[in-house]
Amino acid sequence: MSTRNSRLAGNWDRLDRDTVRDLQWKRLKRYLATAVLPFSKHHGRLFAKHGIRVEDLRTWDDWERVPFSSKRDLIAIPGSSAKTRDFVLIPDEAVLKRRLSTVLGALRHGPRGVKKRLEAEFRPILMTSTTGRSTEPVPFLYTQHDLDNLAITGRRLMEICDSRADWRHLNLFPFAPHLAFWQAHYAGLGYNSFCLSTGGGKVMGTDGNVRLLEKIEPDALIGMPTFLYHVLREAVARGVESPNLKRIVLGGEKVPEGMRRKLRALCADLGAGEVNIMATYGMTEAKMAWPECPAPEGAEPGGYHLYPDLGLVEVVDPESGRVVPDGEPGEVVFTPLDARGSVVLRYRTGDLISGGLHHEPCPHCGRTLPRLVGRISRVSDVRRLNIDKIKGTLVNFNDLENVLDDMDSIGAWQIEIRKRNDDPLESDELVVHIAPAERTDRDTLTRAIRKRFLESTEISPNRVEFHDVEAMREMQGVGEKLKEEKVVDHRPKSVASESEAANRDSTPTPQNA
Repeated sequence: MSTRNSRLAGNWDRLDRDTVRDLQWKRLKRYLATAVLPFSKHHGRLFAKHGIRVEDLRTWDDWERVPFSSKRDLIAIPGSSAKTRDFVLIPDEAVLKRRLSTVLGALRHGPRGVKKRLEAEFRPILMTSTTGRSTEPVPFLYTQHDLDNLAITGRRLMEICDSRADWRHLNLFPFAPHLAFWQAHYAGLGYNSFCLSTGGGKVMGTDGNVRLLEKIEPDALIGMPTFLYHVLREAVARGVESPNLKRIVLGGEKVPEGMRRKLRALCADLGAGEVNIMATYGMTEAKMAWPECPAPEGAEPGGYHLYPDLGLVEVVDPESGRVVPDGEPGEVVFTPLDARGSVVLRYRTGDLISGGLHHEPCPHCGRTLPRLVGRISRVSDVRRLNIDKIKGTLVNFNDLENVLDDMDSIGAWQIEIRKRNDDPLESDELVVHIAPAERTDRDTLTRAIRKRFLESTEISPNRVEFHDVEAMREMQGVGEKLKEEKVVDHRPKSVASESEAANRDSTPTPQNA
């Protein structure tokens, strides 16, 4: 049974922290009792194994008894989909028939009407999946109920980003069974606003996207930072004008301040006035994306604005698994509060948020809702390298990406990890490939890159190689890959896998993970 007409849903962006927490707790317990535990094979078994009943959950401390889930739990045995299917809510007809809501619905709408409503709530009709970069792709199923929620989150995304219903939006996310494309598509539907989806580079290529940019003259662009950068750079090179552009909404990659500066500069070259650039944070497992609101140029963003009626976000210590106080860094953990289809509880995202969870009013838009503040980085982006005589050095590629994006003299870039002389027994090498943003002295830029790397990670790249824009597009897979490749590991697969395994082993896992 949906709770879309509840007090929390009707006031999702203007309730104080204590009220939000109280209403979330009530909604969570109802969701567990009526949807998840009766109809999820995995979670029914898990709660029984740990002796947890919904009626035993009385406080938020009790909620921490519920074990985490992770991508490892979702990965199916090769040749079988049984594991992922265990996370799908499959209703028991006998249970539904005994419910008062079903009986009352039959009296009001008749048996056919009730059947139609239940099918809309529980029958899977759409599938997205994870990108499969670090593991096998994991499918996630949506029912019509979930698609209605996707339209709701899409409408809220438009509202938070301060769009207008009469604006023209251009969705440049790649057409694929991935959340980013569908969230942007349903944002247009939910907001009842014009939103043209180009399908990204794989469908129309960079050239086709530039032509649509010129023809549509959009007010807002939605897409991945690297691909949008290449499209705007090509548009500038062709002398295209886009004076109506007012918003750029980004997803799928990190968006450091350096990338925002570069995009603003390109927008100015296209004849646009003030352009607000906002990032979103989303994941397949959440079935939604959360946006930043517009902030003045140079100001710290207000964080990712969450929807407290649709999901519960916790921030935990990545080592102990305990929930940390508001404002402290940690790993993002997600639990849906109104999802059907595929459902995970206390899902460990592997994403670290530097500023933690905040509940005070947003300093820019004034909304009172939970926000994730600061930079998001991936646990998996910390890799173990054997560089020269230094064995097992842990390198945080999140920091290296920020270093390169924050250098205005660098346009596009790629970090390559490889073995010296392609010999598996040799030490690792770090090669930085760049396409300069402007004419620059190569030796000066190389020294600047080495200096920034040493300041950030205490290592220096073995080589800095220069390329033109076209070569860099090909290296990154612009228009070919679902996500442009900015960090590539060309070591033999066995070596790269050992590096990832060593990194996982160096990060303690909580007892109930």
